[in-house]
Amino acid sequence: MRLGVIDVGSNTVHLLVVDAHPGASPVPYHSERSTLRLMRFIDDDGAIVEEGQRLLIEAIVSAAATVAEIGVDDVISTATSAIREAANGEDVLARIVRETGVELQVLSGDDEARITMLAVRRWFGWSAGEILLFDIGGGSFEIAQGADEYPDAQVSLPLGAARATVRFLRGDPPNRDAVSALRAHARAAFTEARDTLFADRPKPTRVVGTSKTIRSLGRLVGGPADPVTGAPAPIYYTGLREWEPTLREMPSDVRQYLPGITPERGPQILAGAILLRTAMKVFDVPTLIVSPWALREGIVLRYIDALDAPGRVLPATP
Repeated sequence: MRLGVIDVGSNTVHLLVVDAHPGASPVPYHSERSTLRLMRFIDDDGAIVEEGQRLLIEAIVSAAATVAEIGVDDVISTATSAIREAANGEDVLARIVRETGVELQVLSGDDEARITMLAVRRWFGWSAGEILLFDIGGGSFEIAQGADEYPDAQVSLPLGAARATVRFLRGDPPNRDAVSALRAHARAAFTEARDTLFADRPKPTRVVGTSKTIRSLGRLVGGPADPVTGAPAPIYYTGLREWEPTLREMPSDVRQYLPGITPERGPQILAGAILLRTAMKVFDVPTLIVSPWALREGIVLRYIDALDAPGRVLPATP
């Protein structure tokens, strides 16, 4: 069957179309994205302003038109942090239904962590053992750990790369005090999560990072993917530490010319580097492996699994 996923995130509206059936890996057929960076359109009260809503609706209309043109058997439409945490999120969702006919399923932070862990586990397999997962989105940072397809411990923190950029790194480039403030804030949040939610977990056999931000950092810090296997290069803590001063001194419109950094990631890649390095420091992670599969692939896999259970309604969480 051909399945479409419209994913409304804090940075982009991403359409992924795959061919899939039970027992097989989904095969990508089409992918496109509209860059919104919704965090730019959040007012002081936490609401998405009119311009942001208009751009969001235009992007969803475009994705829905592509789906109709391609022809799919089913479509799953989801939204994550930006709409989930917006003060007017319910109103925005209702407007999207009225003007586009698309009804978005809002995933919680725990949903994101669990579904992403499913994708990562399927990618690396059971031999990966105990996995510690870092996932940097635009609005949130998910951490999960476990030895199964769904984690035994997970947390979603309001520490996405776009959110952190808007809140802390207002200068372009930001000053050292701003960078230090973000690092201190992140260190406190990660330390609390480690000590309260992950203290009883065994030492992970593999630490994995996923998301466009982490893949971009992997290309920048670790270099190109393996030419034979296609596996992304790992990210070393020391490499992040060496690159961070360079990113800090560059304006955002210059960062986009670095290896692996796209124009939409240029403004927030510094925040992503700070957040990832701080998480690796707090969790004592010297090396992180990058997963090509993330939330969207997890959504597809969960849907495929349900095909073997006729009449089953797909839940937000398993």
